[in-house]
Amino acid sequence: MYKNYQLELGGRILSIDVDRVGKQAGGCVLMHYGDTTVLCTATESAQPRDGIDFFPLSVEYTEKYYAVGKMPGGFVKREGKPSENAVLTSRVIDRPMRPLFPKDMRNDVTLECVVMSVDPECRPELVAMIGASVATSISDIPFDGPCATTQIGLVNGQMIINPGQEDWDNGDLQLTVASTAEKVIMIEAGANEVPEQDMIRYIYEADAINKELIAFINKIASEAGKEKRPYVSCAIPEELFDEIKKIVPPEEMEAVVFSDDKQTREDNVAAVTEKLAEAFADNEEWLAILNEAVYQYEKKTVRKMILKDHKRPDGRAIDEIRPLSAEVDIIPRVHGSAMFTRGQTQICDIVTLAPLSEAQRVEGLDPYVTEKRYMHQYNFPAYSVGETKVSRGPGRREIGHGALAEKALIPVLPSVDEFPYAIRAVSETFESNGSTSMASTCASCMALMAAGVPIKKPVAGISCGLVTGDTDDDFVLLTDIQGLEDFFGDMDFKVTGTKDGITAIQMDIKIHGLTRPIVEGAIARCRQAREFIMDGVMKEAIAEPRKEVGKYAPKIRFMQIDPEKIGDVVGQRGKTINEIIKRTGVQIDITDDGKVSICGNDPKQMDEACRMIEIIVSEFEEGQVLDGVVVSIKEFGAFLEFAPGKEGMVHISKIAGRRIDHVEDVLTLGDKVRVVCLGKDRMGRVSFSIKDAPKD
Repeated sequence: MYKNYQLELGGRILSIDVDRVGKQAGGCVLMHYGDTTVLCTATESAQPRDGIDFFPLSVEYTEKYYAVGKMPGGFVKREGKPSENAVLTSRVIDRPMRPLFPKDMRNDVTLECVVMSVDPECRPELVAMIGASVATSISDIPFDGPCATTQIGLVNGQMIINPGQEDWDNGDLQLTVASTAEKVIMIEAGANEVPEQDMIRYIYEADAINKELIAFINKIASEAGKEKRPYVSCAIPEELFDEIKKIVPPEEMEAVVFSDDKQTREDNVAAVTEKLAEAFADNEEWLAILNEAVYQYEKKTVRKMILKDHKRPDGRAIDEIRPLSAEVDIIPRVHGSAMFTRGQTQICDIVTLAPLSEAQRVEGLDPYVTEKRYMHQYNFPAYSVGETKVSRGPGRREIGHGALAEKALIPVLPSVDEFPYAIRAVSETFESNGSTSMASTCASCMALMAAGVPIKKPVAGISCGLVTGDTDDDFVLLTDIQGLEDFFGDMDFKVTGTKDGITAIQMDIKIHGLTRPIVEGAIARCRQAREFIMDGVMKEAIAEPRKEVGKYAPKIRFMQIDPEKIGDVVGQRGKTINEIIKRTGVQIDITDDGKVSICGNDPKQMDEACRMIEIIVSEFEEGQVLDGVVVSIKEFGAFLEFAPGKEGMVHISKIAGRRIDHVEDVLTLGDKVRVVCLGKDRMGRVSFSIKDAPKD
């Protein structure tokens, strides 16, 4: 007999079945929220994985098309690789869960959340985030949880707890907050310039709800949970650290890591590692873990320097940003480009404009989002960090960084009516030493302006780091963290926004949560830094969007036709419209309400396409002057084509100002002639005249 637990959450019932399915998993729950159903499992390997120096946690969020009554596309007819939404959801589940597992555990742990049914009023992503924590909490896997997650939306100024999909997609705030029983442990947000103080208030509204949810999960774990199993600790022996410090004293290690150049510091650490390897040449056990021991020694040294001495490895003050530079138009012939450099982090962003028909189609479980007009993609090649590795396409990190920068810029993009283009921004990482996603946001903003995209306001981003001590009030916030401070610190708090408010937040931490003073301090520090970036190098590189799109960017014109004439323009099986495209080289798109967009690079060809469409949809009127091409000759006259699919006839008597016996005496196939419409004859046929047409 299974157990069922229920809780009222955001005006709906959250129902959790324990021991109903998946009994061989370490922990398994069948989650119900409205009609949304998600199966969440947590499993652990029996033994630690050999040869690794990290905790091997895998999180999978799997979207099943049957959950929304859809058949998968393609020939295979089964789900393929995870969608972008599935990847991003997996990352959001991972980030609050990972810090709560033992750091010295090396057993493989897999959290899997399978979406089995979707109620648009109850987002499956939220259910999976809660379910992953419940499944792990009731399992036998060592876990210092639970954590809980709440989402906050904002529609017409009204805060909504755990909004449905439509309100989530169309509101002014998409805030996800995860908490432990004591502290906030993860924040993810997209916002339409929400002021800092309002954002903090919403974060702690969500945190308060999380506290209630955690009490509910603790009840389930106490009644239905398994006893936690012991694990093999892979911690570095303290005696090894003691011996290392005898050979490389702490003051020497400080000198090793104290450098503003990443390569110099890495060379110094490599020399120390080689020195220690020679000293421990006879101890194979210690040699096997020496690299990890040096890494942890380096980490302790950096943290001590920052926390006790307020001394950063590159010599900066704790609120100081690395040297900045920015420039635009560095890549020729593209539609827009910009490069942003912050210390040893460098991003080049390239913007491409296209007609709206080139917008990305989105296939997933969200019924309200079927395409993306703005796409931001991020690439992180191995050379950017001095490594060699074959590219296998974007991984979860690259997808996540691209999505963060995309989220940061969406609030300032012009509407479709203001700027009828699909927009693609690609951030190429030239060099990386910390927070490339925030550099990507700055570079993308400038590239959009350089491309002539009339964004409403500039957007910049910066990351704030953290080093904590033994008590909650013993901490140091670090503005603009470099890679070393990210690896060895406790937090990577990224905030993007305009001068008027926040557009995106992503917070990663390695500890069991943040106090409110840390959250408020990080948000304030990021605002100060991003204003400095916007008013400094970004404004100097490009102060406002260019008035027009660039020379090589496509131009778009619109015209309105009678919707009943759409078929005439398209023609049978697209014959007419394809002929116009073939002759002019433009791209044409027509909406159901008769709005025609013509996209091309040559204004003359665009004019010609407009002229053809106007002729096709027009009714011939007496006195109308047209240019046509002779396409057929008969004994009684000639047929002219004025536009693809639009023809008229000139009687032999109307060809010349004199009598002719044969049409061929004056006209040949392919001749271009000017005619005037004579109106309709007694039988309702439209006739034309060459001889009566006005001369040039």
